[in-house]
Amino acid sequence: MRIAYQGEPGAYSEAAALAFKPSASLLPCRTFEDVFRAVTEGAATHGVLPLENSIGGSIHRNFDLLVEHDLPIVGEVEVQVDHCLLAPPGVARRDIRRVFSHPQGLAQCEWFLRSLPDAELVATYDTAGSAKLIRDEGLRDTAAVASARAAELFGLDVLVRGIQDFAANITRFVVVARSADRSAAGDRTTIVFALPNVPGALFKALSVFAVREIDLLKLESRPIRGKPWEYMFYADLDLGRHDARAARAIVHLAEFARWVRTLGSYPRWKDGCASGLE
Repeated sequence: MRIAYQGEPGAYSEAAALAFKPSASLLPCRTFEDVFRAVTEGAATHGVLPLENSIGGSIHRNFDLLVEHDLPIVGEVEVQVDHCLLAPPGVARRDIRRVFSHPQGLAQCEWFLRSLPDAELVATYDTAGSAKLIRDEGLRDTAAVASARAAELFGLDVLVRGIQDFAANITRFVVVARSADRSAAGDRTTIVFALPNVPGALFKALSVFAVREIDLLKLESRPIRGKPWEYMFYADLDLGRHDARAARAIVHLAEFARWVRTLGSYPRWKDGCASGLE
């Protein structure tokens, strides 16, 4: 198994890939689009992508990419995110004039970063990539928000640990592949659907799950590109597609939705492991 992930070694996506399959070989990619491309073209067998963070919320670009590509979700991973303030050896906190990190990293550490009023916050493509950039360019007035592993890999010092706004800072990742094992049992199903713009359409859509006592773990709306003020809805169901209730609910939904698509049915992340994975 070879897993593509966005970012540099030391990124939290790398940690997610290794949590999913510790023995896998890894393929770092510059962008989320590159992860999808690597799996589609066969450079990797799987790709790992962050979908939501317990502090920063949803990573909307990846929701959109799941619809744009035909790669099913086959698993999920949760990673505890422990952000650190990293700087080159010898650089003190008072010397910092810029802080680099991925936009999500900056957002998750908003309160701490307010304690650096003289520092400009600069969004980059990756947390670990920010640490690499500081090392490669020899920046002496710049810090990064990244993991302690990134500090080790790129020769930076950890000035402050645990700078995220909340201790319970968890990112949920999904794993995509070129094809799914239809015989594999899943206990979480992700679907996306669009509805006609008529009164009560969303109420009617949600009722197909309510009457069957199906728990919706997540409901997210996203604009449909090219169709102003029209939306599609992502929903996570708390059961697998092989469950008769899920199958009947999706068929029922398809009777009045404009379209419905199942993005994957897969094992939920439980007690530090993806249940049902070998």
